[in-house]
Amino acid sequence: MGTSQICIMIAIGLYLIGMLIVGAACSKNNNTADDFYIGGRRLGPIVTAMSAEASDMSSWLLMGLPGVAYATGICDASWTAIGLAVGTYANWLIVAKKIRRYSHVTNSITIPDFFSNRYRDKSNVIMIISAIVILVFFIPYTASGFAACGKLFSSLFGVDYMTAMIVSAVIIVGYTALGGFLAASTTDLIQSIVMSIALIVVFIFGIKVAGGMDAVLDNAKNITGYLSLNTMYDPATNTAVEYGFISKVSTFAWGLGYFGMPHVLLRFMAINDHNKLTLSRRIATVWVVISLAMAIFIGVVGLAMTNAGAVNYLEGSSAAETIIVEISALLSTYGIIPALLAGIILAGILASTMSTADSQLIAASSAVSKNIFGIFNKDDSPKRTMALARTTLLVISVIAAIIARNPNSSVFNIVSFAWAGFGGAFGPIMLFSLFWRRTTREGAISGMISGGVMVFVWKYCVKPMGGFWNIYELLPAFIVASIVIVVVSLLTKEPSKEIIEEFDKVKSETNFV
Repeated sequence: MGTSQICIMIAIGLYLIGMLIVGAACSKNNNTADDFYIGGRRLGPIVTAMSAEASDMSSWLLMGLPGVAYATGICDASWTAIGLAVGTYANWLIVAKKIRRYSHVTNSITIPDFFSNRYRDKSNVIMIISAIVILVFFIPYTASGFAACGKLFSSLFGVDYMTAMIVSAVIIVGYTALGGFLAASTTDLIQSIVMSIALIVVFIFGIKVAGGMDAVLDNAKNITGYLSLNTMYDPATNTAVEYGFISKVSTFAWGLGYFGMPHVLLRFMAINDHNKLTLSRRIATVWVVISLAMAIFIGVVGLAMTNAGAVNYLEGSSAAETIIVEISALLSTYGIIPALLAGIILAGILASTMSTADSQLIAASSAVSKNIFGIFNKDDSPKRTMALARTTLLVISVIAAIIARNPNSSVFNIVSFAWAGFGGAFGPIMLFSLFWRRTTREGAISGMISGGVMVFVWKYCVKPMGGFWNIYELLPAFIVASIVIVVVSLLTKEPSKEIIEEFDKVKSETNFV
């Protein structure tokens, strides 16, 4: 093993040990399920902002998005980024304070809790359906995170993929099971800092190796349609393919997903003071915009490095997603200090993966232990509840690891499907629950089911038809669910006086903060 690999291993090793230490430290604050699932609502504004965005971005920020830009130009990646930036801001602006206040009033510590308490659903149908939705989309999402870690270590050190993936999963599960939501949020803050350092180092180093900014831009300009927001570059034919209005709207619709992301919404619910969410919103929005822009440009820089002969050409979407790994490997050959910086970059990739996986594990385990098993074990002691929560987390992790045994899946594709699932199933019901007092229990249930089902129908039955139908499944699912919620709510009995008064109380309080 060479000096560069040793330095990389030292940097990554110190990072992973640090995450476990944080988990152990946070475990001392977990005395109840409320502490484990939502940190006792004790998050400060900076931790809230950065943990929300770190858990949101996942490995696709450092792998998926640069890979798309590298392979097909900035068009698809840019419209996705624009949608995400607008969605991020809108979610913080119109949802954050309301869900924080509403969840506190209804004493809800998970998203299924909130939906069930909001509509006084004594049958627990909403709670069970929403918990199932979380499991269906979060387990493969988590598996993609485990797989990304396995790919990273396997390609870097030549170790067996399965071994690398399992070791990575054990680390993530370890600090999450120990420290719960507080550990996940605290480590996410650290991970967002590491991710930022990784983006900056790769950005500067890549430009230098490619021959400077002028060389990077000249290379991109010489590729047909590569820098256009109206066309995508097709490397197979070396031509530009039109990126029409439908495609732009479809990709921009990524932003709708934020309204239904449980791991992001939980951060809003967990802040210690809803008045501090304004500061959180500003921090989160600025970080997201800068990070997305740099990630896209890293793909452009990576292609310039390829054409300059510094990096081998990466053919195909899955291979293109490793461009930042290739750049890090090149950096590590420049000496001990650069090798340590390369280790930090690779730790940043781990951070982007781990920050999402830990949050997903918390949300998925809470869906099972509290919102499914908890229905039948309401009188359990806090100690037994905590044990059930941790056991559930471990079981879900094993299932995710089994799914992750295939190293050939695309991170971007898996993330986009899960994103559509939550956006379609939870996004409309969340907005209607917060902003339309006439929404009924039946409307909420119907909207959630129709949105989730439409994601599958559109993805596997309609979208393959191509042409006009080649729309990102989130958009039609969101529209269908919204229509169903309105129609069913108007056709069913209006909410009780108690529900209406609670809605009006929350509305009046959040209008003046």
